Amino acid sequence: MELGKIQELEILRETSIGVYLNEPEGGLDEDVLLPKSQVPEDAKIGDKLEVFLYRDSKDRIIATVRRPKILLGEMKMLRVIEAGNIGAFLDWGLEKDLLLPFKEQIGKVKSGDECLVSLYVDKSDRLCATMKIHNTLTDNSPYKEKDVVKGTVYAINRDMGVFVAVDDKYHGMIPLNEMYGIFDVGDQIEARVLKVRPDGKLNLSIRKEAHDEIEGDAELIMARLVKNKGFLPFNDKSQASAIKSEFGMSKSAFKRAVGRLLKFSKIEITDKGIKKL
Repeated sequence: MELGKIQELEILRETSIGVYLNEPEGGLDEDVLLPKSQVPEDAKIGDKLEVFLYRDSKDRIIATVRRPKILLGEMKMLRVIEAGNIGAFLDWGLEKDLLLPFKEQIGKVKSGDECLVSLYVDKSDRLCATMKIHNTLTDNSPYKEKDVVKGTVYAINRDMGVFVAVDDKYHGMIPLNEMYGIFDVGDQIEARVLKVRPDGKLNLSIRKEAHDEIEGDAELIMARLVKNKGFLPFNDKSQASAIKSEFGMSKSAFKRAVGRLLKFSKIEITDKGIKKL
């Protein structure tokens, strides 16, 4: 009996509370109840139904003809309905909400959040969700260098980088030297493949290639100048960390963008910073 999967089972007998299902010739250890509200109107003994197996609120194995939002072996974004004392409860399309235990959470989870999770069967033989999906992701993506991909941030390591589930399926990471801006677990991002590593994992960047990003960086600096009444206390002598904190770009990218603005006579550089012309 495989919890968390769609299975084809046969109707063996009818009762006042529903029908009982099993594999032909009783392949399962016990018959499984499909509640009356779930039984198709024209169903009869001997019919085969595709059902999903899980445990109900009384911890009994039960069948449903509804297809949940996630199956065993899949990864999906699910909404948090409630954060309780034992963990968070997720909407997966069934009557009984799906538990995301505290120990399987990454970061603080609260009601209304969208979490990327996979399913697993815990030690008590119950289906639960986990945000620790690293071992569920695969390395055999179809992508190559310079491809643009989409993914979900599922973990952040300040010593390594931002871990991304590309297509919610493949291993991806934004390395430490590409961590421009602020990331949160659950963020949906679009990124460029910097490199396909020998192990198949993808190194990513959310920045455009250098020759494409100069214009965007220049526009960002001009927008900040307008907002700050035509002056910014930054120039080529400013610390790289201060530039990254203020503009979300490296010092070299900042200098390229400033050079572009100078070329078109949009700014002038003084000892104190940048002045809009």
